[in-house]
Amino acid sequence: MSQSSADITGLRRLSFTLPDEVELDNKYTQAALERHKREGLELAVRARWIAMALTAVLLVFLNPNWDVLYYHFILLLICANGWLIRRAGRVGQSRTELLLIFVDLLIMTLGMVVPNPFSDDVRPLAMQYRFDNFQYFFIILAAGTLAYSWRTVVAIGTWTAGIWTVGWLVAWWVAKPIPGLTERVNEALAGFPDVAELLDPNSFMIPQRIQQVIVFVMVAVTLGVSMRRLNRLLMTNAGLERERANLSRYFSPNVVDQLSQNDEPLKQVRSEDIAILFVDIVGFTRFAASRDAYEVVEMLRAFHARMETEVFRHHGTLDKYLGDGLMATFGTPVAGERDATNGYQCAMAMLAEMDRWNIQRRRSGLPEIEIGIGLHYGPVVMGDIGANRLEYAVIGTAVNVASRLEALTRQLPKPFALSEEARAQIIAETGGSERVVEGLVEYPDQTIRGLDGPVTVWAC
Repeated sequence: MSQSSADITGLRRLSFTLPDEVELDNKYTQAALERHKREGLELAVRARWIAMALTAVLLVFLNPNWDVLYYHFILLLICANGWLIRRAGRVGQSRTELLLIFVDLLIMTLGMVVPNPFSDDVRPLAMQYRFDNFQYFFIILAAGTLAYSWRTVVAIGTWTAGIWTVGWLVAWWVAKPIPGLTERVNEALAGFPDVAELLDPNSFMIPQRIQQVIVFVMVAVTLGVSMRRLNRLLMTNAGLERERANLSRYFSPNVVDQLSQNDEPLKQVRSEDIAILFVDIVGFTRFAASRDAYEVVEMLRAFHARMETEVFRHHGTLDKYLGDGLMATFGTPVAGERDATNGYQCAMAMLAEMDRWNIQRRRSGLPEIEIGIGLHYGPVVMGDIGANRLEYAVIGTAVNVASRLEALTRQLPKPFALSEEARAQIIAETGGSERVVEGLVEYPDQTIRGLDGPVTVWAC
């Protein structure tokens, strides 16, 4: 009996999908990434506001004068621009967002390079670079990583390097050194030219400026590569979770876990002893003939939902829907130690669930639904079949026996029939105790088409 190709397709994608093969335009994954970036932007804006507030307090400590309000105004502009970036941010490339980042860096550069116009302190323009203000750019770079966008990180790195370089080059070109300062430093440090260059108030210390830019670009590129890898990892994981969800429609969660950890779980055709269960609605043709098609479909959906829930709850695999029934297997694709027991307990749970559902239907004035269940345990052949279109197949006499046991319930006064092989296997799996199968009624000398001679059937 062949299984829907959807599960085998999802399984192969789960087993062999590589990050480079992820569909980046998948709308569900893209939406998830968009949501995470939105959360990252919210966090980045809050982090920026906190960082700017702490910086404002630090500036008061470093410069306890009224002219420090000029720098507070710069910090306020950066906070406001961060709010605009949050509004414009989205996954992928956003020109508005990148423009606002450029404005962000321009505001910071002007605030660091241009002397405070409200300060009465007279000092060479080169002294602006002695305060190590460049390190504040690392705050913006770090906050950019919270947006999960490698483009944002790379843009911050390259634009910071460019704007800062242009800034100090322009300052160096237009600066007017204060006469006498360089000479006095050289005189005081005669014989120590390197120290004199380091302490010269008129020196822009060009090697240090170049070093700042190179180190910042290196950090930005490293973070950008890391963010791109993280982006692809998020997309890959989102795709894998979606594929696992698709697989979970056919396999129980524990089987999905086993399949996801095995690179080639269905590659080889093999023979295995498993439990096969068939469940079907009794009298469905008569039921459907007198009712609206919409009502019939809704009833089938409710029926299948209840039955498949019990299959998965008891570690089974949904092999296929059969119109008004379904086929489930226990022990596929990986055999377990309680396959027959799981199949038996699943069948009993199905009967109990039908009793509960029929109580609801009676209260609603709807007719009750009767079912028949057949369970057999025996050898089957399973594996991939087909050439261009592969399907995972479970075939063999055991499958036919389970199907005919389900049909045999129409002749027996019980809705659930299982074979002697299934009963014996259940007892073996439970340590030789017959307590699990108490209540079963023996029906000897039953004829099942396809088998030689009469067989014993148990029912309840």
